[in-house]
Amino acid sequence: MISRERTLLAASLMVLAAVLNSLDAVVVRSLAGEVHPLMIGFFRSFFGLLVILPWMVSRVTLRASPYRFWHVVRASLKLASLISLFIAFAHAPLADATAINFTMPVFLVLGAWLFLKERVGLATITSIVAGFIGIVLIIKPGSASFDPWLLFALAGAILTAASQLILRRMALSDSTDQLVAWNLLVTVPLAFLAMLPVLAVPTMPLIGLLALQGAIGAVNMSIITRAFGRASASFLAPFDFLRLPIVAALAFVFFGEQATVATWTGGAVIFGATLVATGGARFLRR
Repeated sequence: MISRERTLLAASLMVLAAVLNSLDAVVVRSLAGEVHPLMIGFFRSFFGLLVILPWMVSRVTLRASPYRFWHVVRASLKLASLISLFIAFAHAPLADATAINFTMPVFLVLGAWLFLKERVGLATITSIVAGFIGIVLIIKPGSASFDPWLLFALAGAILTAASQLILRRMALSDSTDQLVAWNLLVTVPLAFLAMLPVLAVPTMPLIGLLALQGAIGAVNMSIITRAFGRASASFLAPFDFLRLPIVAALAFVFFGEQATVATWTGGAVIFGATLVATGGARFLRR
C-alpha cells in the first residue's frame, strides 16, 4: 500500500474511533443511575477481554514480563482513570467532560518534563499554560456555574497521562500486543475486587448495554493501534478532536444538552495547546 493510501486509511480509522468514543460516552450516560461506575469499569474490562480473547490466544505470546509490578500499577491507574471519566459522563455535560479529557496529552508532556526529565521548549511550556487556561474556561471555578463533576474528567486525564508515562518505559521491553493483553488480564480482577462493595445484579437490557460498551472499548483500542501504525501521531492527533462536535451532537439528540460558548472556546484553546504540546504544530506548518 502506497504512503498516501496508508495515511488516508489511518485518518479514516481515527474518524471511526472518534465516533466510537462518542457512542461510548452516550452509553455511559444511559447507564447513569442504573449501574454504579465501579460496575461499569468491571464489565467494560470483562467484555472487552472476551472480545479480544481469540486474538490474544492466536497472536500474543504472554511470556513472563519484567514489569509484573508495573503492569499492576498501570492497570490500576487506567482503571481509576476510566471510572473517573465514567463518573463525569454520568453527571456532567458530555461535551464539557469530553473537552476536559482532551488535556491528557498536555499532562503527558508535563509529566515527561517533570519526571522523565525530557527537554521542552518555550512553545511547549506555553502550550501547557494554554491547556490550563482552557480548563479554567470550561470548569469556571468559583463561579455560580461551576460543576464539580467536571473535576472527575480532569482527574481521568491526569491518571491516563500517568499510565502513559509508565507505558513509555514498559514499551522498551514488552511489545504493543503484550502490553494490551497484560493490561486487560490484570484489569479484570482488579476491577472485580473494586466493584464487590457495590455489586448488584443488572437487568438483561443493562447487561446488553454493558456488553456493547465493552465491545466498543476493545474495538476502539484495536482501531487506534492500527491507525498509529500507519501514520504519525502529529498527523492523527487533530482527528481525535472530532469527538467534541460528535459528542455535542449526540448529547443534544439523546439528552437535550446544548454545548455552551465556554465549552467551544475552552475546547478550542485545549485543542491548540495539545497540537503544540504533541508536536502537531510542526505538521500544520509543513
